Amino acid sequence: MPTFEELLYASAIRHQHLCPRQVLGVRMGMMGGRLLGLDVPQTNKRLLTVVETDGCVIDGIAVASGCWIGKRTMRVLDFGKVAATFIDTQTGRAVRVVPSAITRIRAKDYAPEATSRWEAYLIGYQRMPEEELLDAQEVAMSFSIERLLSKDGYRVNCEICGEEIINEREVVREGTILCRPCAGERYYRTVEEPATLPVEQALEIVQELY
Repeated sequence: MPTFEELLYASAIRHQHLCPRQVLGVRMGMMGGRLLGLDVPQTNKRLLTVVETDGCVIDGIAVASGCWIGKRTMRVLDFGKVAATFIDTQTGRAVRVVPSAITRIRAKDYAPEATSRWEAYLIGYQRMPEEELLDAQEVAMSFSIERLLSKDGYRVNCEICGEEIINEREVVREGTILCRPCAGERYYRTVEEPATLPVEQALEIVQELY
């Protein structure tokens, strides 16, 4: 298994520098694996991680846990929190790890040589005992892990736009197979559409376009 220092280096290489939240991410990933009794970074796909923000912390968590978005072992639910839930997909056990409330306050005590608050976080987060730096709680997931992971080779086509849908993410309405955008769950609009539309009207417009 890589050492803590090696994981920090690997994260810094990916991120092009090392920052405090990467340090947090590395330590969160290491703690998640340890609490579940799994060797990390993993070399298989047993561990699934749900991260509650994007940005620097993800690189640290990914390097330490071996969970990656591209391998479908990491999901981002952007709640704006530096937090992550580590899930053993074989047993269903899950632990949520977050920085403790005193993390920022205590960091400077472990980095007396720091010349700035940022540097105090960077150094302090590496030196703080785990029990001061992080809090962990065993949790139960509110979604089906099996449904989230889906199965290899599954694909259907949306009956409105014709685009392919994988991983069982389609929506079925009155027997019609729809992708989520055509079902009204869109994060974009066509340039012909007004800025805001009721879901039902947006669906009608998409149907007319195709």
